[in-house]
Amino acid sequence: MTETLTSDVVVIGAGASGLTAATDLRAAGLTVTVLEARDRVGGRLRTETVDGAMLELGGQWVSPDQTALIETLGELGLETYSRWRDGESVYVSPDGTASRFTGDIFPASDETKSEIERLIAVMDELVAEVDVTAPWAHPRAREYDHVSFAAWLEQQTDDVEARDNIALFIADAMLTKPAHAFSLLQALQMASSAGSFSNLVDADFILDKRVVGGLQSVPLALAAGLGDAVHLGQPVETLEWSDAGVVATTSDLRVEARHAVVAVPPNLYSRIDYVPALPARRLHWHQHVSLGLVIKVHAVYETPFWRDAGLSGTAFSPYQVVHEAYDNSNHDDPRGTLVGFVSDEKADRLLALPTDERQRVILESLASYYGDQALQPAVYFESDWVSEEWTGGAYATSFDLGGLSRWGHDQRVPVGPIRFSSSDIAAEGFQHVDGAIRVGHEVAAEIVADLADDAAPVEPAGQAVGDRP
Repeated sequence: MTETLTSDVVVIGAGASGLTAATDLRAAGLTVTVLEARDRVGGRLRTETVDGAMLELGGQWVSPDQTALIETLGELGLETYSRWRDGESVYVSPDGTASRFTGDIFPASDETKSEIERLIAVMDELVAEVDVTAPWAHPRAREYDHVSFAAWLEQQTDDVEARDNIALFIADAMLTKPAHAFSLLQALQMASSAGSFSNLVDADFILDKRVVGGLQSVPLALAAGLGDAVHLGQPVETLEWSDAGVVATTSDLRVEARHAVVAVPPNLYSRIDYVPALPARRLHWHQHVSLGLVIKVHAVYETPFWRDAGLSGTAFSPYQVVHEAYDNSNHDDPRGTLVGFVSDEKADRLLALPTDERQRVILESLASYYGDQALQPAVYFESDWVSEEWTGGAYATSFDLGGLSRWGHDQRVPVGPIRFSSSDIAAEGFQHVDGAIRVGHEVAAEIVADLADDAAPVEPAGQAVGDRP
């Protein structure tokens, strides 16, 4: 038998964005019901213990620009610690040679170094021209959105190694799509959301700190504060809506509310049957956003052996299967953990391999950075988010060519009493937990304002406020 619940707002999705919105709404005196399809809260944040090792399978880092997340951590009393970064980094060149270095620019010819520095400056100049809240409003938005990032880089330089490395910071490392699959405008939005392209290049900035106990502690704490308002294992099948409100239906629950917040990534919008259907334009642009593809690799060793060799653990190369890797050792844990990433077309190839073969290829790639000791981890685990039914990829959705300038402005537009909230549609903090929290705050504030307007007394015709007796 279906149970009927009533609340002011129903929130669909118990990730950081939905739970932030629900927390704010309750603080404003409204009643909320949170429906989550998974059997856990957190969305793309997940911390698990695997063979005795604590692993953050999803998002995990906190950078200085993520002020909304930092504020939330303070409110929840969650502590952070700095990522290990002492020592030299490693770069593997196109011919397979591993070189140690310090700073942001890897060992290369003077010509290639000069080109990389010039391209970083060009990107920073373009990013500075972009309004992070409305990149589609740039005077050249349509032009920038109709050229792929790869094609634009080819226009800028003949230095292939410089192009490959500049592309890595947006394509492999952030959008997790090939550089030919998204536009220059999408690349500028990604960099703008982090403050500058230089911030993306600086691993010590973008991967600054971690949360003691894992970043999933944020949604876990938010959900604990909401108590029995959070319902797990309740995928919403139907969302009926009208000017009078909404009805969200699962196999077990029917929730009647005045407003709805759909707090899932845009690729999952279509998993809900909307009655009546969403506007045709919105249904159309939903077909032009997609998640990227990345395998997050965790390798735990008895000791962080690379530190004894004078290495920071930071390593990268667009020519390796694992395009970037870092020291990911946990707070106060004597063991050493490396985390590496395999994205886009490389991930396609590896996911087609048998499990043992894929592990061998990945560990050999790690060994190209750290030496043969990397071949024998005590714990090995892969986070493959494309296989998660209620996610379908990582890290966030982005538009195909031409899509951002054509439909970007529509992402945050409400449909009747329905609003949308996730890191995928954030401005600052786009595709990060910071962005998820920001949008959650904003959506909650919009709903509170709407309900306040609905409750405001209507002035009698012909009588001004100052004329009241």
